Amino acid sequence: MKVLCIGDIMGEPGRRAVARMVPRLVAKHRIDVVIGNGENVAGGFGITPELAEELFGMGLAAITTGNHAWDKKEILDYFPRERRLLRPANYPEGVPGHGSVVIQTAAGEELGVLQLMGRAYMPALDCPFQVAKRELARMRKRVSAVIVDMHAEATSEKMAMGHYLDGEATAVVGTHTHVQTADEQILPRGTAYLTDIGMTGPLHGVIGIKKDLAIEKFLTGMPRRFEVASGPTVFSAVLLDVDARIGKALSIERIRILD
Repeated sequence: MKVLCIGDIMGEPGRRAVARMVPRLVAKHRIDVVIGNGENVAGGFGITPELAEELFGMGLAAITTGNHAWDKKEILDYFPRERRLLRPANYPEGVPGHGSVVIQTAAGEELGVLQLMGRAYMPALDCPFQVAKRELARMRKRVSAVIVDMHAEATSEKMAMGHYLDGEATAVVGTHTHVQTADEQILPRGTAYLTDIGMTGPLHGVIGIKKDLAIEKFLTGMPRRFEVASGPTVFSAVLLDVDARIGKALSIERIRILD
């Protein structure tokens, strides 16, 4: 099974990049499943039901989010209705939505997707490590292959999660920092790992934000309304080749395309 995981999709430029690149990559690599992080698709902050439907229409089988999941209030009622839109599984019980989903390819193969969020320099949530073990044990009663989106700030926390889940998750791939890392690998027990997939969105910005606004914020320390940058885009993703029967990763390849 070929799985394409797209990094944080930033605003309208990111959505345009997804619309252009996904059909090409699916055809070129014979990709079976496409997953993407959509927490920044609505002007850089949050996601709306309409934009979630737009991404599903572009071929995404599941959408993960993170700390910006709730920025657009109209999404609150949508989360419980749409299983394919995930929020971190380690939010407390009672929070709208779901932290995992099992999706099916056109060929009938099943793949689990689990969303977690780190706690280092992030909002205080339940322990992602304990939740990961519990959720994987539950999911693997149905499926052998599970992709984990670890939405976190600290590189160390992501790496620790990768090793913690080595041999239990098929892949642990990071999102949130918007900067693609170059440490893709297959861990000793067969789990594919990448610290951060990177951002899909404006190339000449500060993690997708207009650079002048970001620089002004750093210079003055004053609050500033951020806006998504424009211009050329970068498409950041990771391509996984997965043995869905045994839940192991066969290969991992970073993708970074300038457009």
